[in-house]
Amino acid sequence: MQAAPRRPRTLALELVQSLGERIRDGRLRPGDKLPTEAAIMGEFQVSRTVVREAISKLQAAGQVETRHGIGTFVLGPGDGPAFKIAPEQFTTLQDVIAVLELRIGLETEAAGLAAQRRTEANLSVMRSALDDFASAIETGEDSVTADFQFHQEIARATQNCHFAELMATLGSQIIPRARLEPVAPPHGERLAYLRRVMGEHESIFDAIAGQDADAARAAMRTHLSNSRERRRKAQAQA
Repeated sequence: MQAAPRRPRTLALELVQSLGERIRDGRLRPGDKLPTEAAIMGEFQVSRTVVREAISKLQAAGQVETRHGIGTFVLGPGDGPAFKIAPEQFTTLQDVIAVLELRIGLETEAAGLAAQRRTEANLSVMRSALDDFASAIETGEDSVTADFQFHQEIARATQNCHFAELMATLGSQIIPRARLEPVAPPHGERLAYLRRVMGEHESIFDAIAGQDADAARAAMRTHLSNSRERRRKAQAQA
């Protein structure tokens, strides 16, 4: 009898264990850059989806951080963060709404601080993430990664490491689409929604670039509140 194929999530956990072991035993040291996605895919014979899920889990464990446009770097073995939101806490619409409420408090203030403190380098990375997001939604590719990287760079632009570390701990799973929407090319209402999200991102970026802290806070609150209300509407219709 042929064995059942291993599921992507199981493969991702195995990859986390393998990379985590290399970090713990010193083969990958703090500051080292992880191999590229393609190299990891080739070595472990897994898909890009598996690699990205594994990297997200390593980020949540505080072992690596991803710098948009540069790569993923080792932070250290860690014992796991004191605060974390487990995957099983994202299983319902109510779970997602609860996380969005947390994000409204956290990221609204982060946007204001980012507007006051951002550097040209921060803006460059944000712009690149926005361009990747726009391209992804029009071509039907993964837009969650670029979406999270935009929000993560805003946290970095506060120049307060605690904002950036908390965002890295939460990981890309905080983007609602990562949990609740199908992996398929967007069309119709979903494509229109993603384009609205892009417009909201642009408003946040413009306020941060213009160093208008009040406008940045307002734009971020509007963006996340719109996402929350969309989930509440979906919950009411369920």
